[in-house]
Order: sequence, then structure tokens, then C-alpha cells
Amino acid sequence: MLRISRHSPTHSRRTPPRTLAAAAALLSLAFTCAALPHSGAAAAGPRTADGTQPTAPRTPQVPAGVTAGVAVFDRQTGTFTEQLNASATFRSASVVKLLLALDFLWNRNPADIPDADRARLDAMLRSSQDSAANHYWSTYGGPAIADRMITRLGLVDTAPPPAGYEGYWGYTAISARDTVKIYRHILESAPADVRDFIMQRLRQSTRCASDSFDQHFGVAAAFNRPWAVKQGWSAFSAKGTCGPGSSSSARTQAGSVAPATGAAGVDLSRPALHTTGTVGTGDRSIVAVLTLHPDGTSYGRAYTDLGRLTRSLHVPGGTAPTGTWYGTWGSDVAVRNNPALGDNLLTRLPAGVEVLVGCQKKGQSVSVPPYTNDWWAYLPQYGGYVTNIYISHPDNQLPDVPLCTEQH
Repeated sequence: MLRISRHSPTHSRRTPPRTLAAAAALLSLAFTCAALPHSGAAAAGPRTADGTQPTAPRTPQVPAGVTAGVAVFDRQTGTFTEQLNASATFRSASVVKLLLALDFLWNRNPADIPDADRARLDAMLRSSQDSAANHYWSTYGGPAIADRMITRLGLVDTAPPPAGYEGYWGYTAISARDTVKIYRHILESAPADVRDFIMQRLRQSTRCASDSFDQHFGVAAAFNRPWAVKQGWSAFSAKGTCGPGSSSSARTQAGSVAPATGAAGVDLSRPALHTTGTVGTGDRSIVAVLTLHPDGTSYGRAYTDLGRLTRSLHVPGGTAPTGTWYGTWGSDVAVRNNPALGDNLLTRLPAGVEVLVGCQKKGQSVSVPPYTNDWWAYLPQYGGYVTNIYISHPDNQLPDVPLCTEQH
């Protein structure tokens, strides 16, 4: 939701979360506090003075408690610039939708496919629609799709879901290096019409997925366009909050409890968050970052940790967006299209997520006595504002963020 007051000039500490929540309810700004805010801006990730990624490779910065498999391939030089546990296998979650699309289009011209399939593929690739994936998985052989694509693309770590869970396409095992192979096939070996069909939709990835989860994490947040992404997430208990409408329930597949591990020891229970795609002009770099998080990790926490890891990578052709990364606190924090309350909701942030602040300006003063604040932070990646009270910094006005110009 939207922040309410920050500190008034005469107070240096926030009201306890439950007090703020109660006051907010009285103002019809209901929210649920997740945690007390922490002061200080988050690290923005290494960059040069002009905003580009440094040229020297460095060790990926994996947050504590996170298990990661990473591969970054520079198509211009034909070399990997990053590899960390690149052969380690993870459950694919929605990344497997790339294989579903390729399998369906293998002997088909996209121009000739039925309108119903065009709509399904569009929704599956752009907004990660699960019902579309269910259709292709159940109609064209389920695990046999994985087997076919393993042979066709020469994948070495990919495997179908484990016995007893054949209906769970998201339990297909995959690695970072196999993900690079999938993208290299799409870009370099697939027929041009298939390549263009798939990549166009990945470039048009919607911020809000079909299940109301915000899917512009990782690659989509760490780099300026041009980029193209296919993301994956699984086993988060929170509801999706993306968009101005009501939130949806957490994503599940077939409604069953997952086994602890699948084939070859693939973890099927810990929260998984993956970012994959291409970055830079001409799809110069292919990026695959697959991650598992401790049990109980919130979506916002995983979103933040994956973002920090992705920003630490050497990705040729990638440029970092301008701004300063800050943590947020509270849940259902509203992003609004102008710095004021009212009927202007754009979306709601995942609870506790880190955001890029581009500038700030004064707007409507919002109060929860005795706290008042009229400063609002502009989030360029969302195209809207949050009140500064939900930015994790003790000051009303952020000290290292410029004032917004009139175009914002």
C-alpha cells in the first residue's frame, strides 16, 4: 500500500507497526506491517561512472542462505563471463515454458498456428500463464516433451519430473548451463520465424504475471532495456499483489504437496526464484540465475536477494539503471501514479522488497499522529510514487536522492 507519515521533525523513531496499522485503517489505507524498517540505502551493485557494468569478471555475490546456479554467456565473444554451480540442477518452475513453446513450434510455422494457440503462447511467454502450460503439457505428452527437447537441444542436466509427479511441469530439472543452451538454440539455430515469435514475447514480458506476482525481478530490474526475460517462481506462501486489482492466491501446481527431492536430488520444496533471458543490443548476453531460498522466505526477500545477486554479475552489453536501491517495509505498499492518495493506484509492492528510487518530491502530506511526511519517492521502474515512510531510511527526505523534475 502506500506509505503514511514518516517522522515528524520532533520525533526520531517510528510508531510500532501495530500502531501504524491501526491508524492507517482509520484512514482507509489498510496495510499489514511485516517488519520494522531498517535505515540506510541498499547497495546499488557495481557499475562504472557511465552506468555500464565493469569489464573485469568478479565472483557473483550470493546472499547468505541462498543456493544459486549462475551462467552468463557473451554471444559476441563466444565465452562465459560468469559460471557458478552452472551444472547444478534446480526445479525449473516456469522456465520450462521455453521448452513447451519450442516443442509445440518445432515443426510449425508461427504464422500458421491456430488463433487459440497464438493466444495461449502469448500469455504463457509474456505473463507466465499456468493454464496455458497445463494445456501443452497435458496435450503433447507431459514428460515426453522434456525427453524430446533434451535430445533435440543436447541438454545434459535437464530431466523430466520425478516418478509420481509426471503432471508437474514445474518439477522438470534444469541447470544454468542448459538454460544458456536453450536460449542459444532459440537465437542461433531455430528458424527465424520461431526465434522472432518467442523473443518478441519475452521482450514484452508484463510486470504482473497472470497469477498477480510481480515478475520484473532479476534481469528485468538490474538492467536497462533491451532485455528479454522468462522468469520462474515456486513455493511462496504469500499472495500476488501486482496490479491495481485484488491479489491472487499463491501459485501451486495440481494442488499436491511436493516431495522433498526429485530425480538426482533436485530440491522440490524450498522456495525457488529464477531469472533468465538476454541483455543488451542484439541479445548480446544470455543470463541464467537459478536460486533456492530458505524455507519460509518471503517473496519480497527472495526478490531482493536475487536482484542483488544479478546486479553483481559481469554482463557484457548490460547497463545499470540510474537511481539508488532502498529497502522497503510493510506489506501491500501502494505505488501511485502521482504523489497523493486517491483513486490512482498502479500496483502494490511485494512485502519488504528493495526498489530503485530515481528522485523524490513533495506531495500530499499524510499523517498518522504524531508522524507526518509529505515526501514521496519516484520509482522509475514502476512509473509511480510511494510515500517515503515506507522507504527504509530514518529521514523524511532521502539525503542522496535528487529532486524530481516536472516530467515526473
